[in-house]
Amino acid sequence: VHLVESGGGMVQAGASLRLSCTGSGPTFARYTMGWFRQAPGKDREFVARINWRGAMSDVADSVKGRFAISKEDDPNTVYLQLDNQESEDTAVYYCVAVSRWIVQPAVCDYWGQGTEVTVSS
Repeated sequence: VHLVESGGGMVQAGASLRLSCTGSGPTFARYTMGWFRQAPGKDREFVARINWRGAMSDVADSVKGRFAISKEDDPNTVYLQLDNQESEDTAVYYCVAVSRWIVQPAVCDYWGQGTEVTVSS
């Protein structure tokens, strides 16, 4: 399984970005997909997850109301919409695929290479 993220960049506070992650490989479609982020000097932080059907999802309290995770027609692609961004959102964002609903770093089966988001105030 191979995960490829895209959509990161440099934006000003209050702006929006849409991150994408596409997975490839056999039996990938039934994985829970999610996002973590890691800011400079900080631990990796859970951001959001969505089940393989797209019927269940949630986001971390720290981004609730500003970020949203979704799937569209392609079951192998997940999106993370980042709205009203703050400087604290600056981080490398990683896509993950997990063979269960619980999404913690230690149980993630696959990781993307990361896409960098920089928010200037």
